[in-house]
Amino acid sequence: MIITNIIGGLGNQMFQYAAGRALSLRLGTSFKLDTRDFSGYKLHQGFELDRLFNISLDLASSDDLEIVLGWQKSKLMKRLFRRDHLKQFRYRSYVVEPQFNYCKEFNQVKDNSYLEGYWQSEKYFTDFAEKIREDFAFKLPFSNQNIKVAEQISLVNAVSLHVRRGDYVNNPKTTETHGLCSLEYYKAAIDYVSANVYQPHFFVFSDDIAWAKANLQINSVAVYVDNNASQESYNDMRLMSLCKHNIIANSSFSWWGAWLNQNAEKIVIAPKQWFFKAIDTADLIPASWVRL
Repeated sequence: MIITNIIGGLGNQMFQYAAGRALSLRLGTSFKLDTRDFSGYKLHQGFELDRLFNISLDLASSDDLEIVLGWQKSKLMKRLFRRDHLKQFRYRSYVVEPQFNYCKEFNQVKDNSYLEGYWQSEKYFTDFAEKIREDFAFKLPFSNQNIKVAEQISLVNAVSLHVRRGDYVNNPKTTETHGLCSLEYYKAAIDYVSANVYQPHFFVFSDDIAWAKANLQINSVAVYVDNNASQESYNDMRLMSLCKHNIIANSSFSWWGAWLNQNAEKIVIAPKQWFFKAIDTADLIPASWVRL
């Protein structure tokens, strides 16, 4: 079996799932999730994959963890041995992401392994992209209001524009790591799309719609989508994926909204600077996307 540790917001959960799922398919083995870290987790909406998507959920049992990790299976031991200076003491079956960029050794991981990391690159699952898309088919019905937005999107050259603020603004530790996309970025992205898309209609998604309305300068039709919050916030990603083109924030949430967009001619704009800190993100953005 392949067991993947799952933690973080929805976008992070999807990256972790996709990498582990692709590896299990490559090896022809079963795939299980370890969601223990969500015990007491107060950020975002908690574990959401099984609620939202058409996946067959298989949670790793204590016996499964014992088979793969032995005495290193406890949360305390994992926390200890995932530290880089103790990697020589890890079991080979305990695979910790060594770097943010794509790790080529990932495809050499053997059966009966446990994956720990974020794995934020489509290179981990490109060979099984269609299967991942099937797994990430949304299964809950739209509300009437979202049905109306989806109908609007279908009738025009819809461009999603995502502004991520929330914890990027309110949590000092998160702000220090991620930073915020600048207004200059959004202006450049809007200008690029406007020059390359006939009569674009912008659909703006944000956890701070008031800020977006007050600060974005959009000289085309703009619809501000403000009806999805809390347990319904995932519907913003779903609606983004229905747009023909996407302007994303430095957020895995809108990354997935753009990736799930199946328009073969889509334009996706992503920020050059993904983190406030100096981290190489060359493998994060697909080659066909535009970085500004």
